Amino acid sequence: DFQARTNALARGLMAAGHKADDKLAILIRNRPEYMEATIAAFKGRFVHVNVNYRYKEDELTYIFDNSDARVVVYGSEFAPTVSAIKDRLPGVKTWLQVEVDRTPLPAFAKDYEGFIAAQDGGDLRIERSPDDLFFLYTGGTTGMPKGVMWRHGDLRQTQLSPAFMEVLPTNLDEQVGIVRKQGPGNRFIPACPQMHGTGLLTSFGTLCMGGCVITLEAPSFDPVEMWGAVARHKAQQIAIVGDAFAKPMLRALDEHRGQWDLSSMVSIISSGVMWSQEVKHGLIEHIPQVTLIDSFGSSEAVGFAMSATTKDGETPTAIFTMGTDVAVFTPDHKPVAPGSAEPGFIARGGNIPVGYWKDPEKTAKTFPTIDGKRWSIPGDYCQLHADGSITLLGRGSVCINTAGEKVYPEEVEEILKQFAGVEDALVVGVPDEKWGQAVTGIVELSPGARFDEEALRKHVRTHLAGYKTPKRIVAVEQMYRAPNGKADYKAAAAFAKQQLGLS
Repeated sequence: DFQARTNALARGLMAAGHKADDKLAILIRNRPEYMEATIAAFKGRFVHVNVNYRYKEDELTYIFDNSDARVVVYGSEFAPTVSAIKDRLPGVKTWLQVEVDRTPLPAFAKDYEGFIAAQDGGDLRIERSPDDLFFLYTGGTTGMPKGVMWRHGDLRQTQLSPAFMEVLPTNLDEQVGIVRKQGPGNRFIPACPQMHGTGLLTSFGTLCMGGCVITLEAPSFDPVEMWGAVARHKAQQIAIVGDAFAKPMLRALDEHRGQWDLSSMVSIISSGVMWSQEVKHGLIEHIPQVTLIDSFGSSEAVGFAMSATTKDGETPTAIFTMGTDVAVFTPDHKPVAPGSAEPGFIARGGNIPVGYWKDPEKTAKTFPTIDGKRWSIPGDYCQLHADGSITLLGRGSVCINTAGEKVYPEEVEEILKQFAGVEDALVVGVPDEKWGQAVTGIVELSPGARFDEEALRKHVRTHLAGYKTPKRIVAVEQMYRAPNGKADYKAAAAFAKQQLGLS
């Protein structure tokens, strides 16, 4: 069914006049149609464009316009917004509406199911190229979202790494043979949004290995629904983004102890943000056979580093084992010596993106050529230890300079989240006459917890150097995070400044 439906969708778009390199934007939550539309784009040589479903009218207009979208596949729940911006986007020629609710089909759109049903699902019989492109838009920490351009050839190599296959296939027949020999792939749940890299790329990896992608039905993450789906479908793997997902998952297990059969679970993989040790330990208590994999990657490259935690052993928070073809450079592109205290930027060579769509300046900065070799350096600071492992310090663009000392937010955030009653935490720098920037914490409390600023500051000071202790800590009802769990430092800093009377 999947093969026939994706062929039919691609064939219908080709019949409608769409050609190779036309951009296909997807505005839907996690649903089977997300993978259908993406694979149909691959098959028809169209370029996938991911779209954040939290965006408002102006933000959506920017993405569709910046990407040069010619096709938009959207959920019917977004029909009112799409209708409001449609006339601002003359470049979009085909609007396909996926029925999610009972919103009527606008006159300008086509029904997704009807569009597929009208086409033959047989093989398209067209030649494709490893140079065909895939776009992965990333919000980053500053500025407007940028479209990261991946070649299909490079993207495929990241999905078929030695971590998944002992022998890398050179053609389709070899890959099918390897998958059949290894047996059916994992039954996999992307708990995080597929519109972002973690959920989408792990879904690709599952399909590449002959596995099954299971999507949840609630419009936002519901851990009770997820654990029920694990038990019902015998899921083996879940993808999340750090504590923003892991803490509710653990709370659900604590509150419904023994309710679900989780014996099928093999691994939970997280990427993008910190995943605290205490939460990992709690999950392993409920699922003792599970391996918890902390993967360090970004939209600009995957496979930087990873760490694993099991009931028999663990790696401390923020410490990772580097992947292959990974190095650490100073800001002026000099190699960082292992064991030195000097922080540097982590870099990935090999199969990396072409660059950013329509942004040669940012491309040159993020994908520099050093001593004749091209690297991806998204801007994450780390310390390189003598044994080759790294300690992740955080994104350089949010590094806080306080009285000449550099403070990396994630280090302080991790300590704040260890305090009883703290559900989530972010750390930002706010303008300060004395310090230049003052380290400032924002915490989201667990239900029923009491906010005690001084106790929180004392807790941090007992674990970290004094200059890393927040000068002030404020509480917020809901933490500033995107749906994929990544921090919105810009909004968090604005809130902190407003609370402290600095804006």
